Amino acid sequence: MSAEIISGKEISDQIYSLLAGRIENLTQKFGRPPGLAVVLVGDNPASQVYVRMKTKKCAELGVFSEEIRLNADASHAEVMRHVQELNQRTDIDGILVQLPLPVQCNEPEILNAIAPEKDVDGFHPVNVGNMLIGEPTFLPCTPYGVWYMLKASGHSPEGKHVVIVGRSNIVGKPIFAILCQKRAYANATVTMCHSRTANLPEITRQADILIAAIGSPEFVKKNMVKPGAVVIDVGINRVDDPSSQRGYKLVGDVDFDEVREVASAITPVPGGVGPMTIAMLLCNTVYSFERRNNVNDHLRIL
Repeated sequence: MSAEIISGKEISDQIYSLLAGRIENLTQKFGRPPGLAVVLVGDNPASQVYVRMKTKKCAELGVFSEEIRLNADASHAEVMRHVQELNQRTDIDGILVQLPLPVQCNEPEILNAIAPEKDVDGFHPVNVGNMLIGEPTFLPCTPYGVWYMLKASGHSPEGKHVVIVGRSNIVGKPIFAILCQKRAYANATVTMCHSRTANLPEITRQADILIAAIGSPEFVKKNMVKPGAVVIDVGINRVDDPSSQRGYKLVGDVDFDEVREVASAITPVPGGVGPMTIAMLLCNTVYSFERRNNVNDHLRIL
C-alpha cells in the first residue's frame, strides 16, 4: 500500500484563495483591512522564521500586520504594556505573542492579558472554555488546521475512533475538544494517549485516525498503526544529518517511510500540518475583524 499524501500546502493555498476575496471586500466596505499584531521577544531562530512567514502571507493577502520586536532581556512589565496597548487599538483585530517567552516573562499572565476578542491564537482561558463547551470562538491554530485538513481531504472523523498521542495544551487537548463535539465533521470517539500510557501500541493500533503530537522524532512506527488508518503528523523535529548542507533535516513524530506502507493517508513533514497553522491564524484574524464589525455572514469557525 502506498498512502495518499495529504498536502497542507495545497489545502492552505485553497484557504488563501477564499480569504483573498473576502479580505478585499471587507477592506473596501470598512475602509481598512483586518489587522494582526505579533509580539516577538528575543531572537529565537524558529520564532523569527515563523514570524517572517506570517508577515509575508499577510502582505500577500492584504492584511495589515505589525511586528513588535523586543530584546531578549525585555521585562515582563514591558511585554505586558505592549499587549495592553494593542488591546486598545482599533486597527488591530488579532494579537499574537510568539512563544516561547524568556524566563523573566510570566507566560500565562501575558497570554491571559490579551483581550479574548483579539486572541487569535485561541489560548485565553475564555476561548479555551468556549471551545470545550462548543461555543463559537477562536480555535488554536494548529488543532484548527488538523480539523480542517481532515475535512478538506475527505477523511471526516465522524463516527471514527481517533487516537491522539500527546496531551499538550497547545495541540493534544484542543484537538480532543474539537473532534468530540456534537457537530458535523466532528462526532468522533477520541482517545488521548501520552508518554505515561501503558500498552501504547495496542491503543494506537485501534485508531481509524491517528494524530501524533508527542514531540519525539519518528516515534510512531509501522507496528503502531492499523492498516488503512489515516495518520496526521503534527510534530516537527530537527535531527542531525551530516549528508545535508545544513547539517540537519526536519522530521515529524511519525516514521514517514515506514508508516506510509500501512496507512491509507498520511501528512508529510515538512509540508503537512505546518502550512495550515498560518492559514488558520489568518482565518481567525478575519473572523475577529468580522465579529468586531458586526458582519452577519462572518467566517464560520467549525
